[in-house]
Amino acid sequence: MTGTGPREGFGLNLPDYPWNAMAPYVQQASQHPDGAVNLSIGTPVDPTAEVVQNALVAAANSPGYPTTQGTAGLRTAIVNWFARRRSVPDLEAAAVMPTVGSKELVAWLPTLLGLGAGDVVVRPTVAYPTYDVGALLAAATPVAADSLDELDDDTRSRVRLVWVNSPANPTGIVRTKDQLAAVVGQGREAGAVVASDECYAELGWDQWDRGRGGEAVPSILDPHVAGGDHRHLLSVYSLSKQSNMAGYRAAFAAGDADLIANLINSRKHAGMIVPFPVQQAMRAALDDDAHVEAQKDLYRSRRERLLPALGHAGIRVEHSEAGLYLWGTAGENTWTTVARLAEAGIVVGPGTFYGEAGDGYIRVSLTGTDERVDAAVKRLQSL
Repeated sequence: MTGTGPREGFGLNLPDYPWNAMAPYVQQASQHPDGAVNLSIGTPVDPTAEVVQNALVAAANSPGYPTTQGTAGLRTAIVNWFARRRSVPDLEAAAVMPTVGSKELVAWLPTLLGLGAGDVVVRPTVAYPTYDVGALLAAATPVAADSLDELDDDTRSRVRLVWVNSPANPTGIVRTKDQLAAVVGQGREAGAVVASDECYAELGWDQWDRGRGGEAVPSILDPHVAGGDHRHLLSVYSLSKQSNMAGYRAAFAAGDADLIANLINSRKHAGMIVPFPVQQAMRAALDDDAHVEAQKDLYRSRRERLLPALGHAGIRVEHSEAGLYLWGTAGENTWTTVARLAEAGIVVGPGTFYGEAGDGYIRVSLTGTDERVDAAVKRLQSL
């Protein structure tokens, strides 16, 4: 009899989920008498703002299907937020859409764009691994490069999607308007979509800390970058970081109106819909800047405590001018540093998870409670 049992060979041949390799180091750190300080994964730990929670509760009676493109109120809130916070005054409501978290869009964008075998997806040399996974899901080829000038002619001719990540995870590098404009120019010359992952844009430090007199982190859609033309451009943003809404899976994309319309149509067919209560919570979060500034103050304080403590422990922090992480090196193998810190009860992210260029580095998250960050500082000072 045939067809009654499972067939071998099913499933996607994707790389193992990298964070599984951290289990022994987490176990080691947990043996510390005062418990582990886990600064490896950037999951928010502070409360979600009441204005967001209240909006979610108020929309809890939601028996009907939500819309894939988002409510008119949410789309207006996104457009207004881009104008107010990102210096993008020329967006239309038809050029935005909500997504089920930003990771979902990163993973599925190559597929939704119709990419396939032979097509090339370019991502930064040190980068979030989901850019590669998205290319592999579409059977496209991921290529690590910070500029299309680094590619040979054949590879460059096959580029269909270019990912920019500014502020970058894990390095915290911010691209200036001129640098972003150069990427846009290269992408247009290649006939490719340029998608900019800007999820940490509200968390600029140093020269990018506008709460301390610095510049706002620029967007790919800024008129000085895009030249007033959003064709083939996408900005991807998440409320997980700025508003502690990681559990809501609340994000959105904006840019090329024709491209957005096509993505919305495909997402309707696939059932990729943000629940209505979450859409209402997103709208409340986007309309309120006060909770974002309050959360940023918490992260700024934690960053200012961790920076000198890492230096005391012989870890040199590089870049890290924005975002939720400190990117550092002790001048040794990544896993040696990870193991040494685990012995001190501190869990950090290995730089090797972000590509070959991350070897020798670690990523330290600012997403610990004040009590756990203070515990990490004491342990680092004792190394």
